[in-house]
Amino acid sequence: MDVFFAPSPSGRSRIGVVTPRHGRGAVERNLVRRRLTEIARIHVLPALETRRLELDLVVRAKPAAYDASYQRLRVALMDSLETVCED
Repeated sequence: MDVFFAPSPSGRSRIGVVTPRHGRGAVERNLVRRRLTEIARIHVLPALETRRLELDLVVRAKPAAYDASYQRLRVALMDSLETVCED
């Protein structure tokens, strides 16, 4: 997945999820979107709040995300967060 971060002008962190078709149906796209949104709500946004970071986050699913488990998606998203927080 592609993950983009930018400073948030709203004063709080926000998440946006993009699930392109990649030859998949609406049911599969919605499943990936729900998983990524839930991961962000439960893991990413609290981590940003703990670090006192106000960032807007956009996640764009790649074709491999449609076959990935919840756990793999969580690890990938949290790894992206750690990379951004190191800078």
